[in-house]
Amino acid sequence: MQVSSASAALVEPPFSLLRDASLFLDFDGTLVELAQRPDGVAVDEALHTLLQRLGERLDGRVAIVSGRSIAQIDDFLGRSLGRIAVVGSHGAEIRRAGGAIVRPERPAALETAEAAFTERFGNRPGVVIEVKSLGVAIHYRMAPEVEAEARALVEAFARHDGLEVQHGKMMAELRMAGHDKGTAIAALLEDAPFLGHAPIFVGDDLTDEPGFVLCARHGGAGILIGSPRDTAARFRIEDVWSLRRWLEAAA
Repeated sequence: MQVSSASAALVEPPFSLLRDASLFLDFDGTLVELAQRPDGVAVDEALHTLLQRLGERLDGRVAIVSGRSIAQIDDFLGRSLGRIAVVGSHGAEIRRAGGAIVRPERPAALETAEAAFTERFGNRPGVVIEVKSLGVAIHYRMAPEVEAEARALVEAFARHDGLEVQHGKMMAELRMAGHDKGTAIAALLEDAPFLGHAPIFVGDDLTDEPGFVLCARHGGAGILIGSPRDTAARFRIEDVWSLRRWLEAAA
């Protein structure tokens, strides 16, 4: 993966970047602030309105690209997704606007891992086990002292049955191999309305890097949300609220 140095000055993107572009948006830490618990994020009315405006402004060339399942994204954003495609489970689930969800079967190995994670951490204060359609994650934001133990457990299961580790901000996840946010964006770019339009992907986490790389290869760019770090993104915006203001101006 090609990355730029964290010391390089990533500038704020120009509003013209969205002109005739396809826009791909991460959810947690990008459109909404991170929360102590995965179910604790807040979606305000302004975000629903913004997504609807973006879908209209870009003629449907907007997609949410998240590590959450599509079902979880629907719970948060469902009424504003009319013209918006959704990618879930780090690229393993794809739903084009108004279409059916395309996803593989959930591996039995994830059920085994879920039981083991729950047995180890289910009663541990501050640790949250998040079950997804095609993954299971251990969140330790409220119990940072278990980080090494949680990572070791996830990595032990990742050695079997075609599963892999996905590390993120204060969490470790076990998920299906063979998919990432970059592969999902590439799949969407093969068809209308995204076909032939430069992809722009906005995200904040290490899980978003494959999307940044893919967009650069297709003549687009990544936009990093948050503090400078090594990244394949070309631009940076300081935080969630600065991004929201930028998107409102660009829309």
